[in-house]
Amino acid sequence: MKNNIILIGFMGVGKGTTARAFTKKYGIYIIDTDDLIESKENKEVKKIFEKHGEAYFRKQEQETADWIEKCVKGTLISCGGGFYKVKNLKKLGTVVLLDASFDWIYNRLKHAKNSKSKLAKRPLFSDEKKARKLYNEREKAYKKLADVVVDVEKMTLDEQIAYIAKKCKV
Repeated sequence: MKNNIILIGFMGVGKGTTARAFTKKYGIYIIDTDDLIESKENKEVKKIFEKHGEAYFRKQEQETADWIEKCVKGTLISCGGGFYKVKNLKKLGTVVLLDASFDWIYNRLKHAKNSKSKLAKRPLFSDEKKARKLYNEREKAYKKLADVVVDVEKMTLDEQIAYIAKKCKV
């Protein structure tokens, strides 16, 4: 058994924040799929999209998922918003969806201390209407894939990580 926890959800929902809080409390190692791809490519996600396009980036996500499946266990994996499309997601571990409405996510990003950089590093969030459409397209798929759903609008960060730990038997 891999014992990985796979955090999925729309960009900006707080996967990285949740992962960092989780590791602080439970000592589990965390990795971020976007960070892995940026390291491999030696470019930020935004620059990868600009130079090579989305299809190339999705190919990098699949290669990352294949590596995780072969090499990673006992880890919390924070995934980019589109990572749910990898063909072997369910083989990587327990899939946990951080779920929130589009408006909640957008307001979270817009009112963050470093909101400009938070929005700038998410290339698919540059146009609010397109981002909302993308959210609507992904919402059902996220829920269908999830083993555990966490409503981040109704829970504090501490409640979220305790709930994930309980559901994933950490």
